[in-house]
Amino acid sequence: MKIEYDPTHDLLNIEFIVDEAIAESVELDGVIIDYSKDGRIVAIEILDAGKRTTKNPLDLIDFSIVKEKAAA
Repeated sequence: MKIEYDPTHDLLNIEFIVDEAIAESVELDGVIIDYSKDGRIVAIEILDAGKRTTKNPLDLIDFSIVKEKAAA
């Protein structure tokens, strides 16, 4: 997963699948969801991210990974 913020254009991009071709994009109120050919979400882009969240959206990142053990 890759998270990028472009302050010049105020775009926040969250890329879930790197190097996957985008087959379809859907925009809903300034949020664009990119899908692969098989329907997986490739990326989510937020237009005017600083206006929709906070002046610097990267300040909001609080990333953690939770892994659970499989039941025996």
